[in-house]
Amino acid sequence: MHVDIEHLKQWIGRTEARTERLSPFPANALAATLDRDDPPYVDGTPLPPLWHLVYCLPAPRISGLGYDGHAARGGFLPPVPLPRRMWAGGRFTFARALEIGTEVTRTATILNVAHKAGRSGALVFVTARFDFSDSGGIAMSEERDIVYREPIAPGAPEPAPAPANENATWERTIHPDPVLLFRYSALTFNGHRIHYDHAFATKQEGYPGLVVHGPLLATLLVDLVRRHRPEAEIKTFTFRAVTPLFATHDFAVCGSPGLSAPPRGEGSGVGGRGETVNLWARGHSGLLAMEATATLA
Repeated sequence: MHVDIEHLKQWIGRTEARTERLSPFPANALAATLDRDDPPYVDGTPLPPLWHLVYCLPAPRISGLGYDGHAARGGFLPPVPLPRRMWAGGRFTFARALEIGTEVTRTATILNVAHKAGRSGALVFVTARFDFSDSGGIAMSEERDIVYREPIAPGAPEPAPAPANENATWERTIHPDPVLLFRYSALTFNGHRIHYDHAFATKQEGYPGLVVHGPLLATLLVDLVRRHRPEAEIKTFTFRAVTPLFATHDFAVCGSPGLSAPPRGEGSGVGGRGETVNLWARGHSGLLAMEATATLA
């Protein structure tokens, strides 16, 4: 499949902005979806890390969607012709918490578009930055890596997955049933059919079942930190997707805290010394699905 990378690179530098009042309902609905017993989220409540993902969302018209449920390509994101896409990784920096009830602007910028050859064929990586600002300036920033792939040929061998660490200090079993995936798709206004349309995911995309969202998995890893370190302030979070998980088996979100974080000026972006937590998601067969690191203050 031909990829005109020079054409796609014309999207580098493209920006878009969305402004929204952070209303309580999305936060309360996400808390229920994550099965949290939190007090009601009301105006003035700090928004937990990664919960910004249910706010300032694009809302393309139904006539503007592609066959896979995503917005038709060529708007903010470049029109990459490769059919399979996933959120491959992300880096988050939290200067301070956004608050429910405040007006927030999300400014998105395409940082880079790159073409690579992988074992499964052509790959295109798109990196985008999202800054969330309130009346005090930028409160948090996110860099998102999106990878586009060719379809997998029938009978083609998949790369062998890496085994996940079995020695977790914290561990929580997640049952990824269709209701969980549907709720998260609805909250993030994500029309990608691989997360809720079983026939599409299995017969057209060739997956063994509904695909667990990468950002949902990342949110569950951050949620694990909050369950075990409720008093800690998460300052940075970085994750890398390794292999997809499906709504066919339970999986575990795992963590091991206790590593010393460097002071400001030595790469942490956090004032003073804190704690670094290693996090990962482990599939039912012991495979590594996602690895991440959170820095606490």
